[in-house]
Amino acid sequence: MTRKKKGEPAEFIVSAPARTLSNMEVITLAVYLLGGESRYLDTEDIAVRANELAPGRFTWVKYPEQINIHTIKTHLWDAKSDRKGCLLLGSEKDGWILTPNGLELARSRIDSIKGVQPTKKKLTAAEQQWRRTERVRMLNSDAFRKLTAEGEDAVSSPEAEAFFRLNAYVIGEARERKINRVLNMFGDDVELGSAVKALVAKVRKR
Repeated sequence: MTRKKKGEPAEFIVSAPARTLSNMEVITLAVYLLGGESRYLDTEDIAVRANELAPGRFTWVKYPEQINIHTIKTHLWDAKSDRKGCLLLGSEKDGWILTPNGLELARSRIDSIKGVQPTKKKLTAAEQQWRRTERVRMLNSDAFRKLTAEGEDAVSSPEAEAFFRLNAYVIGEARERKINRVLNMFGDDVELGSAVKALVAKVRKR
């Protein structure tokens, strides 16, 4: 195991198994640990955390104390591609957020980081309020009521879109971002999870 340097946070101790993670997996874990299941993250913040998780892997050869931001950007765009599993959504301008695939991968790889178990960045007060408000709204929605009482076929497309706060003008990646955030935050919810997953197909048709 890599020895902890003086002043280095305990959560950045990296175990030998972590060295077997691919660069894209390290990037995905960095996004996860920064709270990327619910918020968009800056490329430079991800770069710093990734370098803390795998020291030296993303630095220049000639200047090993400096992170090669181009390498980080390359792996971020790879993680976004369908051929690599579509682990992230976003861009350098808008920031990066995990997809459900990325969240699943991060959760499955988190044990590769050893020492003091890393703790994911907590939700801000505003994010916690958003989560509480959205949960109440969805539980009281027509889509949830009909799905629970009559089944998925009883829910109209407009009702399903309202459940995700979508409309006909929200298309493409903007639509996926909204859908993914709800999936990440409520996909495992005891009451809402099954409804969220059942209604996704209806709103992804556009």
